[in-house]
Amino acid sequence: MDIFYTTFGARVIFVLGITNLVMGLTVALSCRCVPGLGILRGRLMQYRAYQRFYSYHCYYWWVFWASVVVHAIFALGRVGVPF
Repeated sequence: MDIFYTTFGARVIFVLGITNLVMGLTVALSCRCVPGLGILRGRLMQYRAYQRFYSYHCYYWWVFWASVVVHAIFALGRVGVPF
């Protein structure tokens, strides 16, 4: 398809790549299963803003995986499988 080789396709790949990085960090900061962040999270839980941020953890995963899937489709459509 030609959409993968357009400027729009390149922009989608770039924006979703940045989105993947930001959402990956967001998921890590709001996840109670990431070792080492427990000490930081214990201090942050006393703040109402972090509690609100923490309460949306499940939704961050949905945005993250949707972004990863669309990013992969566009990247593979543009570059192809290198094997």
